[in-house]
Amino acid sequence: MPGHATPLPSPIQMRPTLSLTCLGLVFGLVMGLGAPLFTLDLTEKGYGTAIVAANSMMHAVGALAIAPFMPRLAVRLGPQRAIFLALVGGGVTLLLFPFSASIWPWFPLRILLGAFCEVILVLSESWLNQITDNHARGRVMGLYSTLLSVGIAIGPALLSLTGRQGKLPFIGTAAILLLAAVLIRAPWMVSPPPAPPTQHRLRRYLLLAPIAITATLLIAMLDGAATSFLALYAMHSGWSEHAATLLLSVMLLGATAMQVPIGWVSDRTNRRTVMIVLSILACGGALLWPVALRHPALAYPLLFVWDGAFASMYSVAMAAAGNRYHDGDLVAIYALCSLAWGIGSFTGPAISAAAMQASPHGLALFAATLCGLFTLLPLFLKKSV
Repeated sequence: MPGHATPLPSPIQMRPTLSLTCLGLVFGLVMGLGAPLFTLDLTEKGYGTAIVAANSMMHAVGALAIAPFMPRLAVRLGPQRAIFLALVGGGVTLLLFPFSASIWPWFPLRILLGAFCEVILVLSESWLNQITDNHARGRVMGLYSTLLSVGIAIGPALLSLTGRQGKLPFIGTAAILLLAAVLIRAPWMVSPPPAPPTQHRLRRYLLLAPIAITATLLIAMLDGAATSFLALYAMHSGWSEHAATLLLSVMLLGATAMQVPIGWVSDRTNRRTVMIVLSILACGGALLWPVALRHPALAYPLLFVWDGAFASMYSVAMAAAGNRYHDGDLVAIYALCSLAWGIGSFTGPAISAAAMQASPHGLALFAATLCGLFTLLPLFLKKSV
């Protein structure tokens, strides 16, 4: 209940929860290790940015293609079996890359890998949301997102340890997925019984969970925009390349450090109020970027807090959705969220690039506008939180 400190379950009771949050770390590791691996390998083979970008897009194509079938897949196989098969399929797919005589098989293979990764992400997060009590849901979803971010950050470091030459990095990444497949089949990993969604058409969930789906779209758009262009924006404002890169790292660290504490606050208070406050902070913080970039002592803490508040909007929104919806309905909402993420990932960087061409502070105005518009949803759609 809001306002009351309810303890988390014992470690034994939390085994499934801890195992599923670890899947967030695994997913992040694979993404963080795989993306630079493919990019650098293709570049070394002499292919230009067009081929590299096209190959990278295949991952999103696979994710978008599988998303509409996710509720049916969850009902037919159950989340545990579906995630297990996706982990094994992803591991086998990774092992096929270094044995390709040319790079052209890499395109369908990356579509497959994107589909497998999407199954892992959507079904593990929806499973975790279902088995978590409402009094702890904000913290647990925040922890999942935090571990995913940590995995993405650690991935490139692991690549530097394995080296990029030969088959070892592919084998190492595949081994991570196969080890996770063993974990998901552990005796304590009892998944909720599969249940079909109550709505026959996926698009009807747009009206049932507009805040969770819109939050996903917003996060995807601004995450892609900020990670792609924040350093460039800082450099245009007079920062050195080293300082601008460090600013981006500090910003991403904020998302890693603040999601669990903010999730704890949302567990003890009203999640609608928390979302309104977070979106106002994100809007106001983005409006301060032009001023803060003139003063590095202000820019570093501002971007740290901004990304912590901004990224937490997603975990709080999904915790609220998990409190209202269950079983097949929750899987359907996550499937729509994955579609929203794909759309946001495609459109965010393109729109922000156009905004930066239109105005020197176009990135800040773009971020503030989106966050300000999102604030209207929890303000007026009270029944959706």
